[in-house]
Amino acid sequence: MSYNNTKKQILGPIVLAMVLIAGIIIGYALLPAKSGSRSPLVIYPKTNKIEAILNLIDEEYVDTVDTEKLEEEIIPELLKKLDPHTVYIPAKDLQNVNEELSSGFGGIGVQFSIQKDTVMVVSVISGGPSEKVGILPGDRIVSVNDSVIAGNDIQNSTVLSLLRGDMGTEVTVGIIRRDLKEPLKFDITRGKIPMYSVDVSYMVTDEIGYIKINRFAANTYSEFLTGMAKLKANGSKKVILDFRGNSGGYLEVAINLCNEFLHDGDMIVYTEGKSTPRQNVHANGKGSFQDIEIAVLIDDFSASASEIFAGAIQDNDRGMVVGRRSFGKGLVQNQIPLADGSALRLTIARYYTPSGRSIQKPYENGNEEYYMDIMSRYEHGEFFNQDSISENDTLKYTTKEGRTVYGGGGIMPDYFVPRDTTALTNYYYKVRENGLIYRFALEYADDNRDALDGFKKVDELSAYLGRQPLLTRFVQFADKEGVKMDKEQFDVSKITIGVELKAYIARNVLDNEGFFPILGEIDEVLMEAVTRLSDK
Repeated sequence: MSYNNTKKQILGPIVLAMVLIAGIIIGYALLPAKSGSRSPLVIYPKTNKIEAILNLIDEEYVDTVDTEKLEEEIIPELLKKLDPHTVYIPAKDLQNVNEELSSGFGGIGVQFSIQKDTVMVVSVISGGPSEKVGILPGDRIVSVNDSVIAGNDIQNSTVLSLLRGDMGTEVTVGIIRRDLKEPLKFDITRGKIPMYSVDVSYMVTDEIGYIKINRFAANTYSEFLTGMAKLKANGSKKVILDFRGNSGGYLEVAINLCNEFLHDGDMIVYTEGKSTPRQNVHANGKGSFQDIEIAVLIDDFSASASEIFAGAIQDNDRGMVVGRRSFGKGLVQNQIPLADGSALRLTIARYYTPSGRSIQKPYENGNEEYYMDIMSRYEHGEFFNQDSISENDTLKYTTKEGRTVYGGGGIMPDYFVPRDTTALTNYYYKVRENGLIYRFALEYADDNRDALDGFKKVDELSAYLGRQPLLTRFVQFADKEGVKMDKEQFDVSKITIGVELKAYIARNVLDNEGFFPILGEIDEVLMEAVTRLSDK
């Protein structure tokens, strides 16, 4: 039998064989190489694309690349696509970041200022390591262990890194003291240095007390109770809580403070997120100050926990909020430790005030515009005129007693106080920008320490300073520093400059107990709150 095969029949098996061989070759090229041979291109699992890319760069890229460094740079850029408060904290920064909200750190217990290339001790913390060995305000620190810390290049960060350390470790500090020819040496054992979050508590009037809280840290609640006890002992029937410039901190601390003022069952705050079910927080009725009248001061830099407190007081009609619209940070972060000692602060929910307002302002247009929002407020007049703030009727909410409040980001005060610019002349800006008010006050306190140290009460110190020719001497000081007096501008600003000079000198003598009461003489927001509380 004969067969007449066509070309197609003859060539078909050959072509199929070639395809199979090519497939085997291609497949082999995509398989992992045998041990010891050059690694070929590998298609990594789709589920871990970032790690796959980093592995490819490490194994196949033309040049040597530090992939760990590359990873550290990639993560922050990745998180920028989320929200402004989800952040990556490298391992080298984590301790310092956590320390911001801790109750203390290891150090020697002094506050210092670098003036004329010299580290001057401004104040010594009572009961701290430096006070115990005899270091005094006005001492100049010239060396720490074997390091000389004087000269043009000395930086605050350098001095801090030398003075701080583990508690119980020893450091030798070289001191030059006024009127002594020979330098002194002090061996100091580092101890726990408290980081206070309550700046001051004092009586503004015979019945109105004032407490300034700069953050919500681990020790804030206990400091607050101590401050309130002091006010109560001095006859306080009403209180002003100042959260201006307070950027927040621990949520639990804000809840504890709210609980002291709100009545049983009053909602404090609630949180909710995609993967975080709604959690309501209510007052338990055990607060010690449920009947005291209260005013809360806020400004453009009051954020997060500050806004939770202000929103709870406002929505429960428990007190008045005075100042300017707060920052608008209402996102909840969970800090997650990573294997290499770094951490991720991941936003997991939003804060809502009792009426249902989201505290968080919009961030859809990116981080730069988000943080420039404060400048935008200034430019369109919000610092100076409440009417410049557009209230969105679609974000209208109702307080416990039926008052209307608005959402959209931040807490709008019940009583708006515009920023006072009447005394802000070019002369004032120049002396402030060059730090001349602070520097003059420091030098004046240092030169007159014998006369000033005898004052223990702020009103007596203020009266004494009021009799001194501070303004005349300051104008001469500023002139030597290159800021010439413009008489017309000086006359407009002299009251403000005079009060600030007294306040900063008093801080060098009585710390914040001297500073804040004197500065309150020109504090428009504080005075508005005092007036409103006095009228009730």
